[in-house]
Amino acid sequence: MIISKRLFRVCLFLTATLLFVGCDTDDTSSGKSTGHSKTVSNTSKAIHNKKKQSHRKVIAKMQTSMGDIVLELDKEKAPITVANFVKYAKDGFYDGTIFHRVIRGFMIQGGGFTKDMTKKKARNPIVNESNNGLGNYRGTISMARTADPNSATSQFFINHRDNNMSLDRAEGNPGYAVFGKVIEGMDIVDKIASLKTANIRGMRNVPVEAVVIENVTIEE
Repeated sequence: MIISKRLFRVCLFLTATLLFVGCDTDDTSSGKSTGHSKTVSNTSKAIHNKKKQSHRKVIAKMQTSMGDIVLELDKEKAPITVANFVKYAKDGFYDGTIFHRVIRGFMIQGGGFTKDMTKKKARNPIVNESNNGLGNYRGTISMARTADPNSATSQFFINHRDNNMSLDRAEGNPGYAVFGKVIEGMDIVDKIASLKTANIRGMRNVPVEAVVIENVTIEE
């Protein structure tokens, strides 16, 4: 009788153990999951992919007569400025424009004049996003403007050196909005910055040898 009871208890223990092991194998160890787990997994992936896509940078390839400059545009920190630049690029506005103002050790500016120094008609100006935390360091691209902080349209400049102390937003200085940086072709920027300049048609610091922006393509 005692043996029978012991056998009975052992059998109960083994049965319970097998049940727990069986549950664990079905849900995790075997790699299988319930329909609910699949839904949660798929939802998580979708959220992750959407978040990853929203933070993805915009790449702009600027083909010039002196070589290519590839820019990474920060649409997260400068959404209005990036959207503005991308619109001009996709519309072909920059095709045939030049770098019309070049100052070695400072910056190279373009996006507003054609080779014969004719100013192109731009769209309405945009708000100045100079408070976005991005600094005017060497290789960054910013919007050119007049004395009015919110007057930027199509023209931009690429910093040839660190200009953050004079061009970043500060008390009494509205600053210039940085919206991206050069990731390839800084050597081309250096070459452009080294060109001989002169006063042409009433404008100073114009390269004697015109540097034409042939086209700007966008990859989003």
